[in-house]
Amino acid sequence: MSFSKKIRELLDHHGKPSKEVYFDLENSGWVPPEVVEAMKPYYNVYGYGHPSITHRIGWEALEVVYEAKELIASSIGAKSIDEIVFTHSGTEANNLAIAGYLLANRNKRGKVIVSSIEHLSVIFPAEFYANILGFKVIRVPVNGEGFIDPEIFKYYVDRDTVLISIQMVNHEIGTVQNIRELVDIAKSVNPNIVFHTDAADAYGKMAIDVNKLGVDMMTISSHKIHGPRGVGVLYVREGINLESPIRGQLSVEKLWPGVENVPAIAGFKKAIELAFNDFDYNINHMKRLRDKLMKGIMDNVDDVLINGPIGDRRAPDNLNISFLYVEGEAITVELSLHGIYVSSGSACTSRVLEPSHVLLAIGRKHEEAHGSILFKTSRYHSEDDIDYAIEIIPKAIDRLRSISSIKPNR
Repeated sequence: MSFSKKIRELLDHHGKPSKEVYFDLENSGWVPPEVVEAMKPYYNVYGYGHPSITHRIGWEALEVVYEAKELIASSIGAKSIDEIVFTHSGTEANNLAIAGYLLANRNKRGKVIVSSIEHLSVIFPAEFYANILGFKVIRVPVNGEGFIDPEIFKYYVDRDTVLISIQMVNHEIGTVQNIRELVDIAKSVNPNIVFHTDAADAYGKMAIDVNKLGVDMMTISSHKIHGPRGVGVLYVREGINLESPIRGQLSVEKLWPGVENVPAIAGFKKAIELAFNDFDYNINHMKRLRDKLMKGIMDNVDDVLINGPIGDRRAPDNLNISFLYVEGEAITVELSLHGIYVSSGSACTSRVLEPSHVLLAIGRKHEEAHGSILFKTSRYHSEDDIDYAIEIIPKAIDRLRSISSIKPNR
């Protein structure tokens, strides 16, 4: 029997739950109707136009690209649309930042610094290109909440450091790093150091100004704010020299060859408008629901650990909890049968039975990391959604623990 048939049999056997609550927004989220409507014209009337071609349909497609760039530039304080580069995902944007800079500066050699909890789309290209181009990669450790100690950071930064990439918000545990402080430390040692931040999990959830942060490059991603998949953005400060790691026919984006995903860009533009409309209300809403969910779980489930910081130093939508004495994969299956959708560990390793590198980096044991569950709230969640989750989760954990081979030592 094929894998797809097995999945279909499983779904048919259990039937569709009476209520569904989707918390797996780290992996991807639903696209609201307004965004879908904004995309539709560019799948037929305008979207077949190539943005770099000089005829009317091409110009109409190009207009969408430029308007979206203007909106993005305005939302992050960029100088102009020339500093905004479209890719097809946040992963591609991170790769362009890391690979693009190392390729363009291959003669410098020197040191590249990342944190031990960076997204793998930063760690992997940093180590790959450093290995083939002769750079040295340093993973700066973090404390138990995911923060970089400034004094430890100072120890690693030196005159040979050429590139630093530190997340603004960690994608798994929600740690909000003090990027401005780290930029100041780096630039005081060597003003020529280029500083990149992956802000995919920060954009749309907190105010961002690239000038106040002092960063030279920054990554954001469409699907993290309920936009369509297929669009990423790299902000590149004027004067930063990158070399594209891919080759092909140039389009609007000289640093990322290929035809721009015009329908998705149109959808991303609408998603940005929605995210920044009533911005403070949206942030407070997801934070309030996140805190309610956290309290509901902590009050009704024993033997749990909160992964990451508590309070304002945590992203407003993020809740990562380790449920002891039960496997995370079992929890995701059990909850999904009741219509609650979550992820276990990081999105990048969820189909591999290995503990999250982020959780190991903050000091969690393997068994604690294996029992981790990531919930993300949004402006679209309701009080009823949280109440339903609080009702179901304790029962699900109790049932799984009753049949689990992992038992507490008491």
